[in-house]
Amino acid sequence: MEGINLQQMMQLSQQMQARVAEMQEKLERETMVAASGGGMVEVTADGKGNIKGVSIDPAVVDPEEVEMLEDLIVAAASEVQRRARERLEREMRKAAGGLPLGGLGNLLGGP
Repeated sequence: MEGINLQQMMQLSQQMQARVAEMQEKLERETMVAASGGGMVEVTADGKGNIKGVSIDPAVVDPEEVEMLEDLIVAAASEVQRRARERLEREMRKAAGGLPLGGLGNLLGGP
């Protein structure tokens, strides 16, 4: 354990925790939008991927095309969540200050 200072490790850990908390607050305030169907369906989410809204062009509201509309909503929601997950991972790497993240991908909601 030569060269390892427990106090320094604790300070680094506290700094990282503060950066992560700050980053999470920032991402909650961020807004991301993804569209499908050429913009006929838009899904808005925060930077953490939580869905905040759905916008549907009235032109796609056809009782005979409900399945297509459902597919468009799922596609847009999946895309905005993918973008948010990538953003969160980038911010976590920054907050870690170059430290290896190991299995943190699973903690971020990744596969």
